[in-house]
Amino acid sequence: MEEILNNLTTYGYIILFLYSLGGGFFALAAAGVLASIGKMDLTTSIAVAFAANFIGDQALLLFTRANRHQMMEYLKKHRRKLAYTHLLMKKYGTWVIFLQKYIYGVKTLVPIAIGLTRYDAVKFGVLNLLAAAVWAVVVGGTSYLGGKTVLSMLDKAKENPWIMPLIGVLIIVAIALIIGRAVRK
Repeated sequence: MEEILNNLTTYGYIILFLYSLGGGFFALAAAGVLASIGKMDLTTSIAVAFAANFIGDQALLLFTRANRHQMMEYLKKHRRKLAYTHLLMKKYGTWVIFLQKYIYGVKTLVPIAIGLTRYDAVKFGVLNLLAAAVWAVVVGGTSYLGGKTVLSMLDKAKENPWIMPLIGVLIIVAIALIIGRAVRK
């Protein structure tokens, strides 16, 4: 376990950056927990995740604008998710750019959907910058504050090793049901 923590300390920021290009929620939460025990720096973790998250969404928007026809071919398989994204954009407007950082499955579709429309790229950039900053501080800070609690729960789970996989499966099933219900609407 100590070797894994040392590797995360060495390569953690690189992993966090790469993972945050496409989302980064779990990587930033893990970095916050590691920061709570002194294995990573919280401020650096938040800054790395913020930068990568912002860059990733901007790149998706620009890539979609430059390759609109190829993206339309790819999105044929994801019509329901794209329709859901458009409904969210109509219902919540610019707030979707903030909300999409927290909704698994929609996070990558919002910049793509916006890239397919005539939405102002500069306006998206400014809102994306603010949304990425808020996201990084909220997720990083919350995981840092709850880090010691999570680690104590993991210690207790060592006594009953069957609990963690069960909790993981329940969380995945709950997320899948919530997303499935929302997409059907």
